[in-house]
Parts: sequence; structure tokens; C-alpha cells
Amino acid sequence: MTAQELPIAGDADVVRVRQAVRAAAVAAKLSLVDQTKLVTAASELARNTLTYGGGGSAVIEEVFNGLRKGVKAVFSDKGPGIADLKLALTDGYTSGSGMGLGLSGSRRLVDEFTIETATGDGTTVTVIKWAR
Repeated sequence: MTAQELPIAGDADVVRVRQAVRAAAVAAKLSLVDQTKLVTAASELARNTLTYGGGGSAVIEEVFNGLRKGVKAVFSDKGPGIADLKLALTDGYTSGSGMGLGLSGSRRLVDEFTIETATGDGTTVTVIKWAR
């Protein structure tokens, strides 16, 4: 599977990202539980990209690490960035009206999680889920 870039500019795009991540997870032979975890994390991150970043994109691709396959999803926006990353990664913290589990919950659902953010310059979150 070659990398697939999808725009995130509205609610329908969040649904398309979920569908693309699920298709990639099936292709990588992730278990049903791991598919669900990855799709849930991707849904939260796509929603954050739209809600807090003003939109952006998701790049989804199959990755390999030795004998294992996995799925990598990169969510990028050019929004205001995250002023206090440590606080934003704390369970229960929300800058909006949500439950405050988006970033911290997504981090727990995947095998690898990195975030790069700069105030005024946007945010990029990369997640990877490996097949077991």
C-alpha cells in the first residue's frame, strides 16, 4: 500500500479517514481488537485536527519493522499549536467541550505516538499500530 493523503476539512473527511485507516489495518492483518484501537485513535486525532487545528490532512500508510507489518497515520494541521503539551496529554484536560481523552486516550491505544507542535505553527501527531 502506498501512502494515502486525505484532507480533513469537514465531518465527512473524518469519516473517510476512519474508513481508510480501517482498510489499511485490515490489509496489514491487524487483529480486530487492534483495528478497533487504531480506528478509534485515528478518529479522535482527525476530529482534533478539524476542531482545534482548523483542518489539515492525514497520511496513512502500511509500514514494516523486520517481520512485522503495521499502519502509520500522520495527522497534520497549521492551526495555533498546543501551548502546553504536557497539560494537553493529561487525562481529563480539554480546551473545548469534550471529555479530555482525545490525545491521552489515543496515545494509550497505539504502539507508537509522537507529537510535534509549535505555538502558531500547527501540530503533527504520528501514530503506529503493529500487527501482533
